[in-house]
Amino acid sequence: MVGLKPSEVPPTTAVKFLGAGTAACFADLLTFPLDTAKVRLQIQGESQTAQAPRSVQYRGVLGTILTMVRTEGPCSPYNGLVAGLHRQMSFASIRIGLYDSVKQFYTPKGADHSSIATRILAGCTTGAMAVTCAQPTDVVKVRFQASVQLGPRSERKYSGTMDAYRTIAREEGIRGLWKGTLPNITRNAIVNCAEMVTYDIVKEQLLDYHLLTDNFPCHFVSAFGAGFCATVVASPVDVVKTRYMNSPPGQYHSPLDCMIRMVAQEGLTAFYKGFTPSFLRLGGWNVMMFVTYEQMKRALMNVQMLRESPF
Repeated sequence: MVGLKPSEVPPTTAVKFLGAGTAACFADLLTFPLDTAKVRLQIQGESQTAQAPRSVQYRGVLGTILTMVRTEGPCSPYNGLVAGLHRQMSFASIRIGLYDSVKQFYTPKGADHSSIATRILAGCTTGAMAVTCAQPTDVVKVRFQASVQLGPRSERKYSGTMDAYRTIAREEGIRGLWKGTLPNITRNAIVNCAEMVTYDIVKEQLLDYHLLTDNFPCHFVSAFGAGFCATVVASPVDVVKTRYMNSPPGQYHSPLDCMIRMVAQEGLTAFYKGFTPSFLRLGGWNVMMFVTYEQMKRALMNVQMLRESPF
């Protein structure tokens, strides 16, 4: 057996909520440079066509990270990390931590298992709820990740994370903090369904057919499958979301306008720009998050049971 034993008492909603946010922050700390590389690759074609040409060109995941370190400093791949952690504590706690509760709410009484349609509906619901609450943190994170700082004397638009929130609200209005909410809801509803439903089904099948026990190998395989499915289905929406959220006011009339202009200028392959870092990031993030999440639930329930024990 690998890891903590499953608790005899099912984890409470509060345990899932806290465990999901904490596990997601841990996964973000380890995979954030891959996410930053993905953002840079996704907006690269846009930078060459809609804005002034840049001298910095990115090639591949490792090449992007090395170029950033060489031209902007060793900390540059972690630009926007604070906003990223803000996002995960509010975002992952809702979309992952509340998934089981919403799934049970949608499941008809007396049913032995939740149907695939019920799980998809639960994933869409928690994904949309999470984006609505956490969108400002995602906007700030993308702005930091997309900004290029060529040297210590280069002008910085934001002095820090909290200044970014204030500056965006002042210059673009409160609506600026919720810029790109529609494509982000679409993207995260798809990602949440792909991640949570795939993880749920793969894990259930592995346990039902006694291929693996409810421990690390089972969680690893389920999480890897969830990351791959999420990357394949969500990459097109993710590219549009990233470009629209990073665009200056007036560049695009709507997310649809952003998508049409991107296809016209760069072709359909633009939808899968940054696919490799997206998969490395989502695959790695899912494995770290779900494995940590499963252990966090067990650890928190053990602590709770010890506190409630009379001895």
